[in-house]
Amino acid sequence: MAWAALGVVYVLWGSTYLANRLIITSVPPLMSGGFRFLVGGLLLAVIVLLVGGAKAFRMTRAQFGTVLLSGLLLPAWGNGLVTLAQQKVASGLAALLIASVPLYIVLLRALTRDRPRRATLLGVGVGMIGLAVLLLAAPSGGSGGVLGSAWWGPWLVLLAGLGWASGTFATTRLPVPPSPFALAAVQMLAGGAILLTVSLAKGDRLDVGAVSAVSWWAWVYMAVVVSCGAFSAYAYALSALPVSTVATYAYVNPVIAVLLGVLVVGERFSPVQLLGGAIVLLAVVLVVAAERRPPAVPG
Repeated sequence: MAWAALGVVYVLWGSTYLANRLIITSVPPLMSGGFRFLVGGLLLAVIVLLVGGAKAFRMTRAQFGTVLLSGLLLPAWGNGLVTLAQQKVASGLAALLIASVPLYIVLLRALTRDRPRRATLLGVGVGMIGLAVLLLAAPSGGSGGVLGSAWWGPWLVLLAGLGWASGTFATTRLPVPPSPFALAAVQMLAGGAILLTVSLAKGDRLDVGAVSAVSWWAWVYMAVVVSCGAFSAYAYALSALPVSTVATYAYVNPVIAVLLGVLVVGERFSPVQLLGGAIVLLAVVLVVAAERRPPAVPG
């Protein structure tokens, strides 16, 4: 079940970059994310209540604090900054830059004296090489480059990656509720409230009549399918798999994003990009194998 949940994260989060691009053409970025997470969180909370009852949401003060912190770092900071950056950064490039998450996690592990395995570090290095190949092979302009040539766009995505890595790392080190699905529901509600508050504070307004049909369908997909499915799957995977294994979604998501670009909007996928994607998948295999291997027993 844990590996199936990670597979759901791979596919659904890989599709978010294209969906975000379709939404923010007619909806303010932070507002779209705020409403998306509030709706997704409410739907998931109802499902948890129906299946597990109110007791599923029982948590200590420390556990509730972890949930609020992860809500700030994951949906609010992580998703919010990515959506803002996608006003100037193409979906494929945003997916590639978010691959900085495993590097941040390795750094956080090193800072807490949890030394990653050498094979894990090797996998991260190989993944960065593959991502570099993909990035160098991306076409300039259009779907592969930076829209509007804003210098801050890519850096905002990297900052978003720091939030994702910190939230991911925190939920594996701090007290969390017994139910990962309750965690995901409250996490989304907290993140959605933060995003919507910031959006309204900065003066965003929504012209419902100006929202295109494509934006509506993309938003519904993000709010219902991605928010409920991916966040609950992510929380469940974190509760059952090593953090470095779960973080490999940052390697796979760019590949999914590029493939969707080819299938949905007709983007071209060059042989060099295929090579980069193959290297990225190799990195996933290396990291997963390293984290599943039992530690050596000193003799």
